[in-house]
Amino acid sequence: MERDLRSSMARGAVWMLLFKAVDRGIGLASTLILARLLVPQDFGVVAMATSFIAMLELLGAFGFDTALIQRQGATTAHYDTAWTFNVIVAAAVGLLMIAAAIPIAAFFNQPSLAPVIGLLALGSVAQGFENIGIVAFRKEMNFRKDFQFLAAKKLLTFPITIVLALWLRNYWALVISILAGRFFGVWMSYRIHPYRPSFTLAGARDLLHFSKWLLLVNLLGFLDARLSDFIIGRVAGPRALGLFNMSYELANMPGTELVAPINRAVYPAYARIAGDRPALQREYLYVMGMICLLAVPAVAGIAATATLIVPVVLGPKWLEATATLQLLAFFGITQVLQSNTYSVYLALGRADLFARVKTLQVVTLGIALVALTPAYGLTGAAVARLVTAAIMLPLALGVILKTLQLSPARLLGALWRPAAASILLFVVVDAFSRAAPNGASTPALALRLLSAVALGVATYLLSVLILWLVAGRPEGAESSALSAAQQAWRRLRNPDGERA
Repeated sequence: MERDLRSSMARGAVWMLLFKAVDRGIGLASTLILARLLVPQDFGVVAMATSFIAMLELLGAFGFDTALIQRQGATTAHYDTAWTFNVIVAAAVGLLMIAAAIPIAAFFNQPSLAPVIGLLALGSVAQGFENIGIVAFRKEMNFRKDFQFLAAKKLLTFPITIVLALWLRNYWALVISILAGRFFGVWMSYRIHPYRPSFTLAGARDLLHFSKWLLLVNLLGFLDARLSDFIIGRVAGPRALGLFNMSYELANMPGTELVAPINRAVYPAYARIAGDRPALQREYLYVMGMICLLAVPAVAGIAATATLIVPVVLGPKWLEATATLQLLAFFGITQVLQSNTYSVYLALGRADLFARVKTLQVVTLGIALVALTPAYGLTGAAVARLVTAAIMLPLALGVILKTLQLSPARLLGALWRPAAASILLFVVVDAFSRAAPNGASTPALALRLLSAVALGVATYLLSVLILWLVAGRPEGAESSALSAAQQAWRRLRNPDGERA
């Protein structure tokens, strides 16, 4: 059973990573184009609007999809109740957005925000009608269908965004594309899944018992991600906020592009084995080892190549973001190491524990941002996140280890080799990146960036392999990755033999 479960997790992770590859490919192309068609202020205006909208949408973020996955015996009544709640809350949120549009515009001293928020309210209302049946894709670990649904939304939105940016040359291109993506997502959800929900609240008691904590967790997650938006936007204006958000997005790419898909795939598996503590311990250590093996070197690479990424990827208008990007990349490493804990808490039905840890993190971050941002601007905001991470990482890992009854030594045994190899990667690649000649052309910097990536990959793979061999070839993420690579190589060399 354990092997079948791990195989299902692996297939799910592959489908979710494939979606993220599609999503990031589209996102990177979009960023490269939009960063040159628009200006940082355009991104800042949209960030202000979406920060406020995300806050209001949290009023309805009960996480019913998560509750349906965690509840192994969920019935049609539970699914229909979840959909009914989504519709009711979405309508209420839309009305609140329209009512608060003018006050929020006044708060940021940006009159143009009011019509932006008013238009985006339509998208929030529409999203509430999304077919709840698509949750079954994840619950049944049918990630191929989940991939089809998620990828279709991205593939349609991309050309709309680019055409609008070429035509309008302002933030309205971003606003209208967001709206179009939400409407298309609703339509697609009914095309791809046959389930047809109906209005009922019959399963409300069962769902709300679990989801009340998810509402708090989602609110805390919003504050953790967006608190800097409100403070930077208020203190430094839309340009500074645009620079910070672009840096934050790039620094967290490994977390959003590698780790989030893995966590999306493993949560249903964790829910199935939540009652078997030794099995949950083994799978948690295995997943954490794989996350560290894949994501930590990616974040270290971003930190090491920040001086090349900004001029090559974003262009000269964004050079002020270089130092912020590097600082936030170090912060991103701490987020990667904490990312899988939420899935474990949800599977165990202990979202309350995660909420308590998250509350302390948000309070610490708020204090640090208020203390450092007014005096030091973007750098102060980035340092505030680093200080918060340094305080919270040991605490967060300590709580999850106690919850799972795991020793720190077992976790360290799964993580130390890729962590040590990532440190070596950073040292080597950072020195190579900083040796770029001053005044080099963009093509020359692009070539050096590609060379830095190749150097980093070679350094990391060689060092992690040596450390694994020296450690006696223990079972874990390295052995699984090596086995998967060998199987892929055999299929590539002899595809007919594999089918036979």
